[in-house]
Amino acid sequence: MLTTLKNAFKIKEIRTKIIFTVLMLAVIRLGSAISVPGINASVFTSWFKNLQTGGEDAFGFLGRMTGGSFENMSILALNITPYITSSIIIQLLTIAIPKFEEWQHDGEEGRKKLTNMTRYFTIGLALIESIAMAVGFYNNGSMVKSQNLVYCVEIVAALTAGSAFLMWLGERITDYGVGNGISIVLTINIISRLPQDIQSLYTQYLKGKSIVQMVVYGLIILAIIVGMVVLVVLLNDAERRIPVQYAKKLQGRRLVGSGSSEIPLKVNTAGVMPIIFAMSLFQFPIIVSSLLKYSGTGIWSEVLSYLNQSRWFDRTNWKYSIGLLLYILLMVFFAYFYTSITFNPLEIADNLKKQGGFIPGIRPGKPTSNYLQTVLNYIILIGVCGLIIIAVLPIMFNGLFGASVSFAGTSLIIVVSVILETIKQIESQMLVRNYKGFLDD
Repeated sequence: MLTTLKNAFKIKEIRTKIIFTVLMLAVIRLGSAISVPGINASVFTSWFKNLQTGGEDAFGFLGRMTGGSFENMSILALNITPYITSSIIIQLLTIAIPKFEEWQHDGEEGRKKLTNMTRYFTIGLALIESIAMAVGFYNNGSMVKSQNLVYCVEIVAALTAGSAFLMWLGERITDYGVGNGISIVLTINIISRLPQDIQSLYTQYLKGKSIVQMVVYGLIILAIIVGMVVLVVLLNDAERRIPVQYAKKLQGRRLVGSGSSEIPLKVNTAGVMPIIFAMSLFQFPIIVSSLLKYSGTGIWSEVLSYLNQSRWFDRTNWKYSIGLLLYILLMVFFAYFYTSITFNPLEIADNLKKQGGFIPGIRPGKPTSNYLQTVLNYIILIGVCGLIIIAVLPIMFNGLFGASVSFAGTSLIIVVSVILETIKQIESQMLVRNYKGFLDD
């Protein structure tokens, strides 16, 4: 990776793209420090930390995904979460709405239409979320400098504009920088919490210990982190390659077209989406209840306790760990569901048949589709088992040892995957440039 970056900086075009990306990320971090006008940021930050101290892990995840801009109530507080939610909604709607499905298969023009719809949904969601937050701040009283409707309008405008601006910056990074802009923004948000996590681990496990204890604990922590990174890398790169043969075709007086290729099926086909879907379902009731200041002790309180990840692996009350089983089942369900809407074996089988291709030992058409679906079901199960291990281990360490960090589980998958994809994109750009240089010579 270091060699790739070193070689990339020797090429002016790629160096310019990398510098542009870094400057845009600096603008984002600067915006994360600018408070929303009319908000008592210190009061909100104190309230936010009290929620986390009280075991509301849902808000902790929100803080990690926004790079701390939400807990500081900056103009980028909503960050790219409305965009991510909108992207998921649009992908799901491609199943329910035939027009969206048509656009999905309509090449570049169709993708542009879906992108525009995602933008509109993003602005709409950001507006709805900012209005709900402004009303909550207004009713709270102490979180706003004055209970004035003008302040509410300012809060809504600032939060909505901040989310739209961040979406625009992400698209500019995609167009003029390196990597996928939205993914890189999410990654830098997570990485920005790394110093805080290191300090937390030092305070909890190393501070005040003897030299021997510090070395042992440090090595254990490092081994766990490295082990999880290696697992994520293996899970991200693992794939099953299906061999494909192409029959010869008669063109004029010659037989052409014979050859072979492969269909790469990624083991982790759905990526991090099953975890995000399952976590969103679990966190939504907790976040809404907290914002509505629910503090009851009835059935709903018990339900929230089962949904709260910070209650899982609690040695004083193991019954709440039952919620983990539902969490795992949801991840398995969403892994298969998300793959089913992004990968169509029947379409691939039809394309192979039209191109004269076939899988050795499998008849073209429906048998090929069934074979691909069987293989896919098998590797999805392997992939989701890897996701479960990565997602559950941090929760277990948090419950048993109180080790809560942001660079584990979902965050780690996102960071490692984005870094690997960005490096691959840089390498491909370098390769294309080398070919151009060779042809120009």
